[in-house]
This record gives sequence, structure tokens and C-alpha cells, in this order.
Amino acid sequence: MRRRQFLFGLSALAFSPRFASGIDGARLNRRLRELAPFGRTPEGGISRVAFSEADRLARELAMSWMREAGLAVGIDSAANVIGRREGRDRSLPPLLFGSHVDSVPDGGNYDGQVGSVAAIEVVQCLEETGLETLHPLEVAIFTNEENGKTGSRAMAGELEDRELALPSHGEKSIAEGISFLGGDPARIEEARRKPGEVFAFLELHVEQGAVLHRRGIDVGVVEGIVGIERWNVRVDGFANHAGTTPMDERRDALLTASRVVEAVNGIATETEGRQVATVGKIAVHPGAPNVIPGRVELTLEIRDLDMAKIAKLQGAMEVEARRIAAANDTSVSFEKYYESRGAPADDRLRDVIRSSAEDLGLSTLSLPSGAGHDAQSLALIAPMGMIFVPSVDGISHSPKELTLEADIEAGANVLLRSILAADALALG
Repeated sequence: MRRRQFLFGLSALAFSPRFASGIDGARLNRRLRELAPFGRTPEGGISRVAFSEADRLARELAMSWMREAGLAVGIDSAANVIGRREGRDRSLPPLLFGSHVDSVPDGGNYDGQVGSVAAIEVVQCLEETGLETLHPLEVAIFTNEENGKTGSRAMAGELEDRELALPSHGEKSIAEGISFLGGDPARIEEARRKPGEVFAFLELHVEQGAVLHRRGIDVGVVEGIVGIERWNVRVDGFANHAGTTPMDERRDALLTASRVVEAVNGIATETEGRQVATVGKIAVHPGAPNVIPGRVELTLEIRDLDMAKIAKLQGAMEVEARRIAAANDTSVSFEKYYESRGAPADDRLRDVIRSSAEDLGLSTLSLPSGAGHDAQSLALIAPMGMIFVPSVDGISHSPKELTLEADIEAGANVLLRSILAADALALG
């Protein structure tokens, strides 16, 4: 992106006396504290799972702030909260930004919430300075991000009808939860946006890792959101008496499985790049202390920005697993059961974010997101960019999750400038 384009996106702000200080950081951080009691746990975190009463009340509070910021607020059929501010040209597609306010069980006070409240604060800053963008602006608080990205996937046309009957974290099904929050699962298709109906999507989020914090970097410019593939792996041996079967006659499924786990770690570690591979679940059958394991079931998950690389890594792991199994007179099989495609960030929006941060005197680092986000689905229908701010010690999905107030304020100011600069770009 040319510097002239970036400056054009900020030109109107130069005449505003309030722009020198950017967004109201005190208000932003106060609102995050006001949001924290909904679903608060004794440990100081939150269990604000999607479709709970705490989730509903937190969304209502956010909607009140949206109205205060001058947004016209509604709830779409997928129960996404959408606040709209018209631009100078109402015929243009909106520039969309936001995040979510639901949490994992026993989660923290920053994941999703920073991006949601900061998005509202950005619009309120524009409203108070009297600045009008070319494109309409829309702030979104997406439904059920933590247990399936229901709202953003519905908006991108990914949500399948069968998923509506699935259970959520609570007692409600996904369909019942959508209805509870004011959506209409019978009209879920109406939440869908087609490519071209959203100009661009930006999301501010806490990193959920320790890279920025440990390196002392102010802002992460997200290269993309990693793809994820998962397999069920089954090792078959032969269950036999542990006391009467000699060591050289055993067909021990657990021995094979343990060596497969080591192979997964070795291949992922020795391959150049930032991929990760995890065996996160294992079940041993029959599971008795005096019986040689006859069957072991485990999971394999691989994450990387490049889906082809994931396939290559899994192929190498499967070849090695079969070699190990044959050497132990056992067998192994792989069955893929989950895929989430990688979502590269738009290069032009990455430039916008980097320029916005550097213009504020903030240090930046390009890095991938190892966690999934609503932006992953929105990338299917619009150019996507993500801004990361540091997570202290990389702790996330925990009551100990923490992002410092100064970092939140800095991230919100980068979001503000990025929106204004992106508004001036020709994206297509």
C-alpha cells in the first residue's frame, strides 16, 4: 500500500482536536470491567458460555453501548448482533469489524471481549469527532464463537442445517440457543453474506500466545489463521495375559501407539516451519493392569497456514506409523474427521495495519494465528485482516488471562486508523 493512500484515509482526522489522543482508553477499559461480572467465576474469570443467561445479558449491555455510539442495532437470523453506521455512499458494501463476547467454561476476561468493546469504542470516537467514512460501518458481535463459530460461519454460508440440532455447552441445542438470543434458526440462510456484500473485515484480538509478550512487541500483524485437520487413529494389536505372554511374543497396541506419538512429535519438530502437531486424546482397551493392550485409539491434530503442508506432514506421519506398527506386529489406521481451512490475511490490509501501528510509534511483528477466530470464516467472503495485542505470559482460556490496559488502548487505536485507511482503499 502506498503511503499516500494511508494518509488519505487519515486526512479528515487531522482537523479534529480529539484525534490527537485517539480513542477514549479509559472508557474502553472501564467497559471491559463492566462486562466482566456476567458469568464471573470465583477465580476471577468467566464462564459466559454461548446461549447462557450471562451471554444474553452481556450482549444486551454491548447493544446499549452500540446505541450510545450512534449505531442502528439489530439481531440477524443467526443471532449475530449487528450495529450499523451509514457512510457517505450508502450503495457501497459495509466495512465490518468486531468479535465475540461468549467464553469457554472457566475462561478469562479478554478473549473476544477486547475486540468487541474496542470496535464499539472506535465507532463512538468517530461519532464524537463527527467523522464520516465513505463506506458504511458495521460492528458485529458474533454468536457462539467458542463452540463452533456459529454466527460467523452462518454469515459466510458455512453453517450446515444438521448443526442446528447439535448440543451447545449448556442444555440448549444450537437452534434453541439462536432463538434464545433473538435469532431465527428457521431463517438462518438470511444471515448469509455473499462475496462482495462485505467490503472488508477487521478483527482486533488478544494474541492468546506468548510471542508478542516475550519479545516486547506492541502489535501483531496476523499473516493468517492456521488451518486445522484432525484424525482418529486406531492401533490394533492383541489383548493377552500380562503375566504369561513373553515379551518377544507380545502384540502390544500401546507400545506401538507410544512410538507413534514420539514420531508425530519428531516429524513436526524436525520439519522447517511453524507447524504444530498434537496427540491430545488417547484411550487404551481393555484398560486393565494385567492385560496387554489390544487396541488404542488416539487423536492427531495438525495446524499450519498451508493446507498442502498439513497433508504432507500427515502423510509422513502415517507412513512412519505403519512402519512402527508392522515392526510390532500390529496395525494402524487413520480416519480424518475434522477440517478447518487456513485463512490468509489480505496483504493490503496487513500493510494497512502495519502502517497504522508504525504511525503511532508502535512496534510490529508478523505472525500467524494458531487459534481459530471469526475472521477465519469471514475471509471466505471478504478481504480479512487481524490485529493482535499481547497476552501476558501467553495465558488464554483461563481466569489468569491478562492483557494490559495500555496494550488494549494501543490496539484499539490501531484498529481505528486501520479502518479509516482501509476505507480509502480499492479492494477487490
